[in-house]
Amino acid sequence: MTLFDNPRALELTRRHFFASTGVSLGAMALASLTGRAAERAPMPKGGANTETGVGAALPQTHFPTKCKNVIYFHMVGGPSQLDLYDYKPKMQDFYDKDLPESVRKGQRLTTMTSGQARFPIAPSKYKFTQQGKCGMWISEVLPHTSKMADDLVFIRSMHTEAINHEPAITHMQTGNMVTGRPCLGAWASYGLGSLNQNLPTFVVMVAKPSNQEQVQAISARLWQSGYLPGEHAAVSFRAANDPILFINNPPGVSPEVRRATLDGLNKLNELNHGLLNDPETKTRIAQYEMAYRMQSSVPDLADLSKEPQNVLDLYGPDVKKSGSFAHTALTARRLVERGVRFVQVYHNNWDHHGNLGGRMPDQCKDVDQPCWGLIQDLKRQGLFDSTLVIWGGEFGRTIYSQGGLSKTNYGRDHHPRCFTMWMAGGGSKGGTIYGETDDFSYNIVKNPVHVRDLHATILRLLGIDHDKFSYRYQGLDQKLVGVEKANVIKALIA
Repeated sequence: MTLFDNPRALELTRRHFFASTGVSLGAMALASLTGRAAERAPMPKGGANTETGVGAALPQTHFPTKCKNVIYFHMVGGPSQLDLYDYKPKMQDFYDKDLPESVRKGQRLTTMTSGQARFPIAPSKYKFTQQGKCGMWISEVLPHTSKMADDLVFIRSMHTEAINHEPAITHMQTGNMVTGRPCLGAWASYGLGSLNQNLPTFVVMVAKPSNQEQVQAISARLWQSGYLPGEHAAVSFRAANDPILFINNPPGVSPEVRRATLDGLNKLNELNHGLLNDPETKTRIAQYEMAYRMQSSVPDLADLSKEPQNVLDLYGPDVKKSGSFAHTALTARRLVERGVRFVQVYHNNWDHHGNLGGRMPDQCKDVDQPCWGLIQDLKRQGLFDSTLVIWGGEFGRTIYSQGGLSKTNYGRDHHPRCFTMWMAGGGSKGGTIYGETDDFSYNIVKNPVHVRDLHATILRLLGIDHDKFSYRYQGLDQKLVGVEKANVIKALIA
């Protein structure tokens, strides 16, 4: 059959036409303009590398690793490092004094504070104490986190170029400030594959904060697969007792009827794929099959009734409240326990332009005990060494106040020059305090860590060499870390 014997082919794009005719120039153009997996990079010699999962682009990890799963808690809005982890006692003497120009050094400001007549310094209202053998200074609003200081890797010198939420959170999630790239979870799914065929490889949940004074808008672009095959995008679990809509059979449809329907639909999709060779058709087939298998796996996942009371107590009083951060934290453990490769949880309302004193305690109460409970639970289940837990936002906050200032309340603007994140488990070196900022928590003075350095380090903990992990798209070997130099921070790895 020729191209013109197939009426469907006449509807194809010019690009598909050249590919179908076998013209070498057209085929070359198609290869450079459409998504195609890069050749698998050869594995380094020496040492037993770790086998990956089903459908993985990498047959083995580049390096031996124990880490198999990631739970990433993103605090949407940018938590104030000054009020949580970056203790600056000298600032008490600078209350309501202007930020020195020698500290600011002409760095850009957001439009929300650039018009202020002055930039009054707002010391943290919270008390800090040193915790654990590592001696990390932690705020009083995080009493449970304080108890596990020696399990955590504190990075106090994170920085980014993005000063507003949209590019900053996109940068943190995808490695690029421009939307459309695959996120970290999609890269992990693509490279390492599935550990459980009855649940997605990558799951995202959006926890509902108890205080909703200033909630940031977020969307599915943050957990998309970009130019990677669509199967690597996250499956979104709702903050409800029924986490996924429309996977159960409607009344009157038996499992046998559903199976026969899917078999017929899959045959049609296979015919369509044979005609058009669109890789997204294969993704659609896989999604239908995954939905069918999740009919039995998701109800068991969502049922917390078999969890012992002592385990529920670890996560705090809100653990049975669907959609709470505590509920998502426990669900995250249940997901990785069942082989889900990457779990992303978003918690909103950390954009403290005002009323930080009124809102910060609520935010910390939401996440403090559940994060501690998750770490204890992972240890109890023997999953701590194989699960990397990440906590942080897209940037930090300013030492100067936005708007009104008092000893007990103030607001802080966006600050990309330095902020704090932490990691735990998954081969990270607990009890590490990395990086330092100046007395104003405005500039980094020791061991800066860029977003791409963080991504390179996370990939290394997963056994992946960030320089050899790529996907061919539009004629380039695309990488999570981009084209600029990225450094694995070896001091963070056990």
